[in-house]
Amino acid sequence: PEEGCGEMARATRDQIVGEADRLFYEQGFEHTSFADIAAAVGISRGNFYHHFKTKDEILTAVIDRRLEATRALLVAWESEAGDSPAARIRCFIRILIANRAKILRHGCPVGTLTAELAKIDHPALSDAGRLFALFRDWLARQFAALGLGPDADRLALHLIARSQGIATLANALGDAEFVEREVADLTRWLDRTVPASA
Repeated sequence: PEEGCGEMARATRDQIVGEADRLFYEQGFEHTSFADIAAAVGISRGNFYHHFKTKDEILTAVIDRRLEATRALLVAWESEAGDSPAARIRCFIRILIANRAKILRHGCPVGTLTAELAKIDHPALSDAGRLFALFRDWLARQFAALGLGPDADRLALHLIARSQGIATLANALGDAEFVEREVADLTRWLDRTVPASA
């Protein structure tokens, strides 16, 4: 029985973190209350406090969840694209198309969270920034594997900056075709950047 209770508690905690993740993305960290999350999960405030005492604890769990999901995504891209670093980078570029509907409504989940935490000078900003660091390091490794070692980090940052700009403008303009045009342009940029021998 105790083991079953532990599994139920873990399941409830995971559900809280999942709903908090969604609400922080859709409404913003500052505009999401304990009551909002408890209502989304369908539990009482008392049961909620059994799992998390503060909103900052939930934020830490949400960031950890996003880091884990990002690591899994990068592993999936490596598997999907095999030994081709250029194909792996294209997976990163295409995420703008895959997440277009969400981006049009709410922006980039990483960019919006880090921007909000920066505005309120939240201590978790550096933790949230680790999400960008994961993409930066991974992309730099792909560019280095293409023989672009000296420029690998600069190219990785350029690609992240372009994708963030696309997400921000797509959200502001509500323009799905803009996303498609920019993704096509980014793909052409990558093709021009990749050495012919790669």
